[in-house]
Amino acid sequence: MRRSHSAPYLPATGPAPELHVLATLRTLLPYVWQYRGRVALAMACLIAAKFANVGTPIIFKHMIDDLSGPQQALALPVLLLLLYGLLRFSTALFTELREMLFTRVTQRMVRSIALQVFSHLHSLSLRFHLERETGGVSRDIERGTRSIGSLISYLLYSILPTLVELALVMGILFVQYDVGFVLITLVSLTAYIVFTVVVSNRRITIRRAVNESDSAANSKAIDSLLNFETVKYFNNEQYEARRYDTALQKWEGAAVKSQLSLSALNLGQQAIIALGVTAMMWRAASGVAEGRMTVGDLVLVNAFLIQLYMPLNFLGIVYREIRTALTDIERMFTLLGEHREIADRPDARDLPSGPLEVRFENVQFHYDAKRPILHGVSFTVPAGHKVAVVGHSGAGKSTLSRLLFRFYDVTGGAVRVNGLDIRDFRQESLRSAIGIVPQDTVLFNDTLLYNLRYGRPEASREEIVAAARTAQLHEFIESLPDKYETRVGERGLKLSGGEKQRVAIARALLKQPRILIFDEATSALDSKTEQAIGESLRAAARGHTTLVIAHRLSTVMDADEILVLDGGRVVERGSHGQLLAAGGAYAQLWALQQNEEGRQPDGSFVAA
Repeated sequence: MRRSHSAPYLPATGPAPELHVLATLRTLLPYVWQYRGRVALAMACLIAAKFANVGTPIIFKHMIDDLSGPQQALALPVLLLLLYGLLRFSTALFTELREMLFTRVTQRMVRSIALQVFSHLHSLSLRFHLERETGGVSRDIERGTRSIGSLISYLLYSILPTLVELALVMGILFVQYDVGFVLITLVSLTAYIVFTVVVSNRRITIRRAVNESDSAANSKAIDSLLNFETVKYFNNEQYEARRYDTALQKWEGAAVKSQLSLSALNLGQQAIIALGVTAMMWRAASGVAEGRMTVGDLVLVNAFLIQLYMPLNFLGIVYREIRTALTDIERMFTLLGEHREIADRPDARDLPSGPLEVRFENVQFHYDAKRPILHGVSFTVPAGHKVAVVGHSGAGKSTLSRLLFRFYDVTGGAVRVNGLDIRDFRQESLRSAIGIVPQDTVLFNDTLLYNLRYGRPEASREEIVAAARTAQLHEFIESLPDKYETRVGERGLKLSGGEKQRVAIARALLKQPRILIFDEATSALDSKTEQAIGESLRAAARGHTTLVIAHRLSTVMDADEILVLDGGRVVERGSHGQLLAAGGAYAQLWALQQNEEGRQPDGSFVAA
């Protein structure tokens, strides 16, 4: 089930792989084993219910025989009637006790596995999340968790009791009558099971096609809805509808084929059962006609036939459902088998306390081996200092922050904190010490308060307000009707780009990190707002180890050192004044931006 990290998680389009039944069951077993006491009690109730169920027609046979013969005292029929009612009630009682005992096991399993898959998805690398299809993953988890309860219930409380009941009935038929009844039952049962297994196995491919087309359609729908603004910008509502309908057509075809094959399976099963029932009743009726069996025996055989018919019919449904559930669960478990590209070493340690120094040491990196991004980048951000990285888009600037966060590991060289390779530290410890204001701020579909508090969930409201004030956000929030309880919409679409970026700044400050990263932190702000929060950002950076990734050079003038990145290489480095005096790439970028923004050479605006 382990796959290469380079393979994107997408709905399968090729031939369906073999279903790994034993592997899937082995994965589920530890969860059941945690509640083995409850399971054992539930199994005892199940067996007791089946004994009571099989005993009921035997009591009924004796009642028929007693009532059919010469009249005797009514004491025995009365006792039999009472015993008949008691067995009927016992069947229901033990069945409900079984359900009461096992329901917690099923629901806790669903909860535990869903949580494990969810946590594992968050532990996977950024590469996986950039390549996955959210809708498909969501639907796979939904189907998989829903199928867990069905699978466990069917295996432990349908297959086993059916086999117990069949064994009891055939044992009684063999002991009380003759081997002919047993042979007819065995032949019918074998034919039924073989037919069901063969046809159901052929239906697995069809079922997989239904699931995959369903996931694909769901992915397209979610992707389109998440990007509804883009759809409207280009007037492509009908295009998206046609695209979605194309996926639905594939699902419709697979679903129709699945239903037709199911109907054929049901007809074949009923034909086998009808032949078996006819043969059994013919033999029983012949026994009564020849005087070898009583009317009560005929009633008993008929009752047993009904009890055999129901489990046999249900067994076919159960087998189909088990195969379907296994298909759904296996798809979900492939998520657990996804390779964790970035994992902690067994001896990983926590970051040391106190100030932190960051050093990139001859760092090389590529997302794709055919397209290198960084070529031997080396620089140091001393503890408490600010270093800025500037350059054209695509120069590799934002990759530096991803490497520092260990979203990816370097392919050459090392990133060090206080002289130690960051791969020697636990990821949780490393990331808890870093605060970032990303270029593209995505917010949760919740309130402003929730999104701000996300920087430090245990923060007080006073601390949140203080961080909002620092980010020049508090006055804007207070102007809203619902203030801090204002909902921001899907991905924060109810806020402007500048408002979202100020939320990101406040959130990062609230985290109280020892290392700060500003990745184009003011790219979505207008010049006036940029000036307003510029001093706040400078104040926030004081005393912190700060890495500023910027396109606007006016935001990095106060940096202790500025690196100019071009084509994944550091081509210039120095202070703002030194780089301007050098007259190189930085000076050219500076002159170009001043002309565009109408600034004086010192960075101030020309008066209107």
